[in-house]
Amino acid sequence: MARMSKISPCLWFDGQAEAAASFYVSVFKEARILTVEKMASGPAEGNAIVGFELEGLKFTALDGGPMFEITPGISFEISCDSQEEVDYFWEQLSAGGETQMCGWLRDRFGVSWQVVPSELPQLMAAAPEPVMEALLTMTKIDIGQLRAAAKS
Repeated sequence: MARMSKISPCLWFDGQAEAAASFYVSVFKEARILTVEKMASGPAEGNAIVGFELEGLKFTALDGGPMFEITPGISFEISCDSQEEVDYFWEQLSAGGETQMCGWLRDRFGVSWQVVPSELPQLMAAAPEPVMEALLTMTKIDIGQLRAAAKS
């Protein structure tokens, strides 16, 4: 029997927990909302706590208020098996957000993601300097360019 992880991320939002969870569930194929509860008391009374799952990883989205903000110091990496998959996640997650170098982006809710090819570690091992040089010129990652750099 598969064992569920004892650790799961909790994302703190200010009034957008349900919208964020619904958005993430719409982007990932293996995804679902597990629970939506309203806080019965405390400073965030009436706000939502949403349990959801993406690709087998459970998350909590919490409407905790404005006292904390999501930071790019914590991010999620999406390992992609094809350029089509890189393109899909890049387009979906960056819509309304901002793109950054080396496959990094912040989505419209402020959550940071890195969309990378699953073969990146092998390409880096084969030719670290040319692959890194190519990677540093990209926002969305182009697997073909990284493969070419690894062969040069």
